[in-house]
Amino acid sequence: MIITAGKFKGQKISVPDESITRPTLSKVRMGIFNTLQAMIDFEKSNFLDMFAGSGIMGLEALSRNFDCATAIEKHPKAIQIIKTNFKKFNPSPKLLTGDSLKICENLNEQFDIIYIDPPYFSGIYEHSLQSIKNIAKNIIILEHVTEVDFVGYEILKQKKYGDKFITYLKNYK
Repeated sequence: MIITAGKFKGQKISVPDESITRPTLSKVRMGIFNTLQAMIDFEKSNFLDMFAGSGIMGLEALSRNFDCATAIEKHPKAIQIIKTNFKKFNPSPKLLTGDSLKICENLNEQFDIIYIDPPYFSGIYEHSLQSIKNIAKNIIILEHVTEVDFVGYEILKQKKYGDKFITYLKNYK
């Protein structure tokens, strides 16, 4: 995979085997960050990727001048690949290892952008949204292929890429 824009543009990263993760396509990543650029100032914002996989979303955020980025991953093989990828970049995202839902419920930090892309058909979309209620400061981005109950959230925008939806949400506080 290649970082699509910013100061790290064109840099290659390794990805875990597709049986472990499902990388977000470059077209989708570009669409997400182009949409965000119209919504917020990246330079004063922080970014959280709940299900990091390869770590590319956090790297894309830092490449585009987000102030900082955090990635969460629990799969041991994915964690090793993320660590290898992050060593190549300065700055690099902070990596938290373990169950995203539990980690998010216990974080004291708030995030301007939270990207949620759990394994498809895992049934944890609503649980993911619940786990970030107290740490979501601005925009939540959900990548999904199934219907999701967005109770407690306002849909700001939704875009379809093939069989997947990218939904931008705001927390009702």
